[in-house]
Amino acid sequence: MLHFLWLVVAIPFTSAAVLALFGSRFSRRLVAFLGAGSIGLAAVVSILISISFLSSPPPNNAYTQHLWTWMSTGGFQPEIAFYLDPVSLLMLLVVTFVSFLIHLYSAEYMHDDEGYARFFAYMNLFVASMLTLILANNLLLLYLGWEGVGLCSFLLIGFWYQDPANVRAAGKAFIVTRFGDTAFAIGLFLLFTKLGTLDIQELMHRASDQWPISTGAAIASAALLLGGAVGKSAQLPLQTWLPDAMAGPTPTSALIHAATMVTAGVYLIARTHVLFTLAPEVQLAVAIIGAATMLLAAFSALAQRDMKRVLAYSTISQIGYMFLALGLGAWSAAMFHFMTHAFFKALLFLAAGVVIHAIHEQDLFKMGGLRKELRLAFFSFIIGGCALAGLPLITAGFFSKDLILWQSWAGPNGNILFWIVGMTGALLTSLYTFRMISLAFYGRQQAHVHAHSGAPVRIALITLCVLSIVGGYVDTPPDYGGVPALSNFLNSVLPPLAIVHPGPITETITALCASTVFAIGLGLAYLFFGPQRTRVPMTGFLQELWFAGWGFDWIYDRLLVRPFLWVARQIRRDPADLPIRGLGQAAMLGNRALRLTQTGRVRWYAAGLAMGTAAILAVAFFLR
Repeated sequence: MLHFLWLVVAIPFTSAAVLALFGSRFSRRLVAFLGAGSIGLAAVVSILISISFLSSPPPNNAYTQHLWTWMSTGGFQPEIAFYLDPVSLLMLLVVTFVSFLIHLYSAEYMHDDEGYARFFAYMNLFVASMLTLILANNLLLLYLGWEGVGLCSFLLIGFWYQDPANVRAAGKAFIVTRFGDTAFAIGLFLLFTKLGTLDIQELMHRASDQWPISTGAAIASAALLLGGAVGKSAQLPLQTWLPDAMAGPTPTSALIHAATMVTAGVYLIARTHVLFTLAPEVQLAVAIIGAATMLLAAFSALAQRDMKRVLAYSTISQIGYMFLALGLGAWSAAMFHFMTHAFFKALLFLAAGVVIHAIHEQDLFKMGGLRKELRLAFFSFIIGGCALAGLPLITAGFFSKDLILWQSWAGPNGNILFWIVGMTGALLTSLYTFRMISLAFYGRQQAHVHAHSGAPVRIALITLCVLSIVGGYVDTPPDYGGVPALSNFLNSVLPPLAIVHPGPITETITALCASTVFAIGLGLAYLFFGPQRTRVPMTGFLQELWFAGWGFDWIYDRLLVRPFLWVARQIRRDPADLPIRGLGQAAMLGNRALRLTQTGRVRWYAAGLAMGTAAILAVAFFLR
């Protein structure tokens, strides 16, 4: 069955091409069948491959499928080849299955949109690019998938391109992530120059053999890859594009946040973790960036009015948890939180889409009292919100977040500061999550419900509700069952974290503290935003600062955008451009001269034909 690995990528690529070329001629039923069905088929193939992988593990617990040599020049021979090991297998399952549920939901949610086929063509290309990124056996092919998801995010964020605001949001996402992508590309050149290959496994072996810890080449390479990861995963200082990306359709937001683009940076660092262990300075920077991003984004989520922007800042904050774990060497914990986050964040975005579709409103302060008329969306928010905030013992988010919190203290690079920051982030997560739920579903109803969900939407939401509850039981700590199945499965690729700080903060103490901050956040949300409170936005300097995302857009506008535009205006009459402008002006003069011959008088045209014929005959006579 492993020989069919290429099908997982080929199926969504093929369906995207068919929908792009012929989708406008298909019925909506056929478009939905091709769009969602192809991703469902890819998910089925992934599950069958997983069963084969687990029942008969390949040698060294990894399988490589060579398809063809991409290019061969000067000793540089990158391949189109796929690499499957426990890490890529986990990503493969999560991406295909969650993407299928989002596609199923989209079949109903986007049904009345005029760009129905175009939407599914973009979505399928998005999934195919992400799968290429995951399965690539070399960094060049991974970079191809990396750029593919960047292009698709641009297309999907600006899907409703008639609105200039959406186009600006798409352009912003594309440009901001370019900074990270440029660093990543330079990193590829450096790695090939120093180590002579871009094959990921060979690269890791050569780096371990040739580079002592903290050498300049190791630090530079890891720092450049970190730049790429920061851009794609919307971490400090390149986090500003993600909140504005909410301009796209809600299923697009779910796909970007849960299964594709923002998780690419986490995967890149986990896949190349050997480089980061050789550069402990950069690895520490990963942890600091994650911790700082976690807090900044959580405070921003606390002040947002738009339901989707609350979820966007929540994603940035939760990815911060994953970066914190990666920076501390808790590789498996980061991948565990990636998996549970995919379940509950997809659930929350899709449930938000149901609310927005039903009342045509995204402002939380214009909602309220929706729990009776939108019961499925309400229970989806309760389950997804509890998983996000970490309701103890019965939600997936509790187990994965608790593991990161515990290892932020217990590991070699852990300390009390990271532990406290993690706990503070958990408190803020609980507070902004239940603030959102309280404003939307409790209090006086202010908006009329126009529509209710059909079967595809219900199936997607119910399935994600189940996964958001049971998904955490694949890796439970010793005091709660002691079944670290996922960590054990990943340990053949990602080394386990050595516990060097066993006390006084034990795993049980960490879990009790996490449960306490969950309850405190819930209580504060009830106190400040409960049904009995007047539903008006809070004002003040800090509220405005958090609402504006700590003013990063304002700073970048003054430091980068305006100076760039000023320079562009100053050099627009650069002498080097004279030949180009001269060609354009010559073409315009020629156009004006030819327009003079278009008089509409038949005698003038006949005379012109006669004179032209005479001239050609004369030339032919003299040249004979």
